[in-house]
Amino acid sequence: MSDPDSILTSATAVLRRGGVIAYPTEAVWGLGCDPDNDEALKRLLALKQRDPAKGVILVAADIAQFDAWLTAVSAEQRALLLDTWPGPNTWLVPDNGRTPALVRGSHDKVALRVSDHPGVQALCRAFGGPLVSTSANRAGEPPAMSEADIHRIFGDELDAVVPGDLGGNPRPSIIRDLVSGEVLRH
Repeated sequence: MSDPDSILTSATAVLRRGGVIAYPTEAVWGLGCDPDNDEALKRLLALKQRDPAKGVILVAADIAQFDAWLTAVSAEQRALLLDTWPGPNTWLVPDNGRTPALVRGSHDKVALRVSDHPGVQALCRAFGGPLVSTSANRAGEPPAMSEADIHRIFGDELDAVVPGDLGGNPRPSIIRDLVSGEVLRH
């Protein structure tokens, strides 16, 4: 088994080359890629068999990694984000033009979460910014709950699998709209 630093170095090199990886998150295994690489995004969506109109979540190690996405939020909205991050809270934030279309999907908002999972935080810090975070599964199927599930579902289709444990949350993050406060997923 490789040491954690070499695993992160290898995973970030894969991400920078446009690869798609699997990694454990707070509740389920996720698939990730560089959100600014359209080819990687297309490949991730194809692997998941996910409708590109749905968009994907971005995950970060801390709110500072989302500064480029948060230029249009008010001080009150930023305070709300700070009160709920890091943690299992995904916020739909009005897109300020920074978000690639394949991340946003057919929406005018982008889904953002600051993770409290140490492995996700380490991965985002090593990469130097947010990553795509979407459940590791084919559309309509249950999400992967173990590294064995990843290999069963995707075989050798992924470029890297970052080993680790799930964070212990019983379900994926709550999704709320930052402007309206509406809860879209409990």
